[in-house]
Amino acid sequence: MTDRRRGPEAGSSPGHEDRTRPVEPPTGAVGRESWDEPETLAEQERWRETHPLGEGRAYGPIAGVSARPKPSPAAKVAQAGVTVGHGLSRSAKAVAHGTGVAGATAYRATRKATHAGGAGESGLSRLIEIHGLHNAGDAVVAISLAGTLFFSVPTGEARGQVALFLLLTLLPFSIIAPFVGPFLDRFRQGRRWAIGSTMAIRAVLCLVLASSLDTSAWWQFPMALGILVASKAYNVTRSAATPRLLPEGMTLVKANGRMSLAGTAGATLAAPVAVGLAYFGAEWSLRFAFLIFATGTVLAILLSPRVDSAKGETEVPIGEVAGRSSRWVPAPVVTALRANVGLRMLSGFLTIFLAFLLRESPPPGWGGVDNYPLLLGVVVAAAGVGSALGTLLGSLAKMLPPRALVRITLIVDVVAAVITAINFGMVTVVMLSLVVGLCQQVGKLALDAVIQETVPEHMRTSVFGRSETLIQLSWVIGGGLAVALPTDATIGMTVIAVVLVAWLLVVLLPGKKGLPLPTGRTPSD
Repeated sequence: MTDRRRGPEAGSSPGHEDRTRPVEPPTGAVGRESWDEPETLAEQERWRETHPLGEGRAYGPIAGVSARPKPSPAAKVAQAGVTVGHGLSRSAKAVAHGTGVAGATAYRATRKATHAGGAGESGLSRLIEIHGLHNAGDAVVAISLAGTLFFSVPTGEARGQVALFLLLTLLPFSIIAPFVGPFLDRFRQGRRWAIGSTMAIRAVLCLVLASSLDTSAWWQFPMALGILVASKAYNVTRSAATPRLLPEGMTLVKANGRMSLAGTAGATLAAPVAVGLAYFGAEWSLRFAFLIFATGTVLAILLSPRVDSAKGETEVPIGEVAGRSSRWVPAPVVTALRANVGLRMLSGFLTIFLAFLLRESPPPGWGGVDNYPLLLGVVVAAAGVGSALGTLLGSLAKMLPPRALVRITLIVDVVAAVITAINFGMVTVVMLSLVVGLCQQVGKLALDAVIQETVPEHMRTSVFGRSETLIQLSWVIGGGLAVALPTDATIGMTVIAVVLVAWLLVVLLPGKKGLPLPTGRTPSD
């Protein structure tokens, strides 16, 4: 029999309960396998009675299974639940902490990027953030409506609705746009409210559509097209505001490059979220678009007052920007703008034409009509990748003269369109979409560089706004051509290839140089 008592000499004091070590069974006792038997327990108790400890001291628990009663099945389940709960709690805290750290890091990185180079002080950073929200919202709307509203409308009816949308877009830009700028400049905060209105209109339309998708109504398709009209209007109002917010030492090309990057990042981040929400219903992704546009509305109203200041600026008539022999606008600007008109015309044509073509007559070997969403998604993704590459390659404007670069982009676009017309297939369509997205972005940055170099500062804002108006009009004209043509790959691609070749000749033909602006005179004189 081994005595596990600890006396005062071991450092314990009277009155202290020694429960540190269990008592082993006495010598000759039965094995541990029978430790829970009543006879064994009684023998242990008798041994303790004959071997008392000091005053105020007590034995520890009896060694063996009986010292730890077996838990019931319910207790085991409860204990397992507590353990799992603690584990999930710790995991949730870790995930929340990681998400918070990642979010804070992303916010600091974004803020640093948008505020760099004096953009934070001039107010350009806020416009960059608005542009990111604009692209994010447009991407979410496209994902929300691609598989619901557009597909639910018969092709013939959809053609009529798209033609109506193009007409509604063409009329404001061609008739009202030349007078909008001077009209807004007469009011305090006019341009801020104009940019905010394009955001607010889309927010309201998204919210109304989200609450009505479970029913079918004639006004749903026009409302979806109204979102596109507001998107085009935003591009025009934003383009006129950018030069007014340029910080000292920053070029227009660099500012627009930042905006393009912000737009690409916004669409890239919002698209996966929209896809996840659309899994539960398109109305949820549309509500997400509402939140994006509502945030953009608030930021637009909080733009710097410099957006509304037209001090020292001169308005240039839109006809002067479009004419080759313009007296006020240099010829390189007119040539670069015409090249961009060709680029956007092809973009608008492909947007509408492929939407109908892939729906009715998908390329052979790529599945039937059931694969339409997949095919359209591949084409859109290729165009997005091309646009992102074009933004990253915008530095070519520094390596090559922008006047030459803008011509090169149009030539590459025309060659790609001709190749697709000769050998139409899904592979060539994807490659064409990639090339169109890339050339469109590089060509726009080259146009900005030409305007920056050749247009006097007091006319730069007006010329920039007018050029964006003409570019948006060219997109609408290309889309109108797609609606007018039959849904036939050979006919459609051949017609647009011929049109682009003819337009390329117009751009490359030499013309009269714009006359220098006489001292003391303005286009309004």
